[in-house]
Amino acid sequence: MLTQARKMFYRARGYYAGNLNGEPFRLDPYHSKFWRKASTGQWEPETFAVMDRYLSPESDYLDIGAWIGPTVLYGARKARHVWCFEPDPTAFRHLAWNLDLNDIHNVSALGVALSDKFGVARMASVRGEPGDSTSSLLHDGAHGTDALTIAWDQFAAVNDLSAVSLVKMDIEGAEFSVLPTLVPWLKQQRPALYLSTHAGLLEPKTRLDRMEELAELLSFYTHCQTSDETCRSFECMTKASTFSGFKTFLLTG
Repeated sequence: MLTQARKMFYRARGYYAGNLNGEPFRLDPYHSKFWRKASTGQWEPETFAVMDRYLSPESDYLDIGAWIGPTVLYGARKARHVWCFEPDPTAFRHLAWNLDLNDIHNVSALGVALSDKFGVARMASVRGEPGDSTSSLLHDGAHGTDALTIAWDQFAAVNDLSAVSLVKMDIEGAEFSVLPTLVPWLKQQRPALYLSTHAGLLEPKTRLDRMEELAELLSFYTHCQTSDETCRSFECMTKASTFSGFKTFLLTG
């Protein structure tokens, strides 16, 4: 009863008063459970540490897979400009709401998916809930929705990305097809890359090959480590533990 009363209060007020890594924000009231967890420091402290390290008022940030915006909001406070992609229409509505609640104007929020081509693709969440954090182009269930897709080259051709110092990619398995399209630019620009991999969503017999392909593609980076810093080499990307679950890697240099 108390939890329900709190939700009703937040929705009547129009926002949840929380913080992200100590930065105060007004946050959409429909995700108060998540915002409460984030506000107590229980959601991805390692992600905020990476953002603190690689973002500055002189640098730009690229967030591919923004969801409702926790990393976008925080990045907007740390970086000069933020570009972000979130193709799930329900999640995007909340992302835009959170930007508006905080009067943030240095974010270019795009309700499209990066893909290997321009077009329309079907996407759905693993859990079947519109707007949740597991929406992916790998899923096309009846509960899903159509998403507009654009190619990396189309986006890069019309934006000055020369000051991007950090790229975060968390796109629920689509990284295996999308990331290769960024490689020429990544090689030239060398931003830090914070990459979440989702080999567990692939067919079991393909997981090792796909992770090996990613490791080879990104081998131009000097350093590779897991987000929890328990492994510090490119071998981290091809360990058996990456095949069944989800792992995040920081690539630099």
